[in-house]
Amino acid sequence: MRFVPFELERWQSTWENRVRYNLSESGVHPLSIHELLDLAGASAAPLLDVRLGYSQSNGTDLLRGRIAALYDGVSPDQILVTTGSAEANFVVCWRLVEPGDKVAVMLPNYLQTWGLAQNLGAEVRGFALRAEAQWEPTPEDVRSAIAPGTKLVVVTNPHNPTGHVLSKEMRQAIVRRTAEIGAWLLADEVYQGAERDGAPTPSFWGSYERVIVVNGLSKAYGLPGLRIGWVVGPPGFATEAWARHDYTTIGPAGASDHLAALALEPPVREKVLARTRGILRSNYPVIEQWLKRFGDTFSWHPPQAGAICLVRYRQGISALDLVEKMRAEHGVLLVPGDHFGLPNHIRFGFGEELRYFRDALAETERGLKRVFTD
Repeated sequence: MRFVPFELERWQSTWENRVRYNLSESGVHPLSIHELLDLAGASAAPLLDVRLGYSQSNGTDLLRGRIAALYDGVSPDQILVTTGSAEANFVVCWRLVEPGDKVAVMLPNYLQTWGLAQNLGAEVRGFALRAEAQWEPTPEDVRSAIAPGTKLVVVTNPHNPTGHVLSKEMRQAIVRRTAEIGAWLLADEVYQGAERDGAPTPSFWGSYERVIVVNGLSKAYGLPGLRIGWVVGPPGFATEAWARHDYTTIGPAGASDHLAALALEPPVREKVLARTRGILRSNYPVIEQWLKRFGDTFSWHPPQAGAICLVRYRQGISALDLVEKMRAEHGVLLVPGDHFGLPNHIRFGFGEELRYFRDALAETERGLKRVFTD
């Protein structure tokens, strides 16, 4: 069976720690352990006392309880803690998708589930987010993609790479069509909490009995190094996903579980998310003004959430060639739109520390002006 490689992750994993300036990241500048403890007003002593043995493989009771409290009517038994939201998506797809199944995926997108479903033997169909509608799909596209016989529908909200948040009407339309067909709905909500205006994106949880939600601490929380994600599902689903988890990473690291529970303590969680929103509000005007300096070279819709700005450019050079030139000749890592199915686009990350970000943009400007005039 043909294997679909995950091109975006291979690109980032190869180069993100080997460049001077990384503008490929979609989260905010990560917290250090020291900074997290300071935000929490907590001592390091309990962390230093964590035994380096196996932690509870589906997540400790404390951590699962704090995650469950984020969702109406959810018990800790409905939560599976995973090694990042990537593993959460993996075990959900492994549990649900079989050869010959039909899967509908919102496009453009972070193409993990797109590739996973194909690698599991499914037929994958996309429904398009439309730039002319500020990245909202049409009801007709939704109905067409979620055809009779569809097994799984995948949405990302808030969205990567556009930063769009689906309207209430579109969320309802997607749920209504999914329920009409009787499919499962997988909602990747890892950017929830990283909204620039501070209003949290409503979860798909509770809108339909076959909704599964994936989330984690990497993006909105600025804690990607903890590698903590989770699955929220109907009663019994977490147990079935846990059985797949036994074949993958087995369980989260004990120190990560401890720090994740600390980060999700309600007052600490609010401080962490407030930090994220502060970074987004201070940095987005910087990249917006920077893009405007290029005149009509770039076009974009301001992102509503996430530290990401998807930009279309007018020049004929392919995005794959453009970002390779920027990496090789200027030490700047960008993400080509091709990795989301969008030629002639670049995704900029704007969540870094402001001084670093300004320096990165200055070098990027030098490189782009050179590339665009060659």
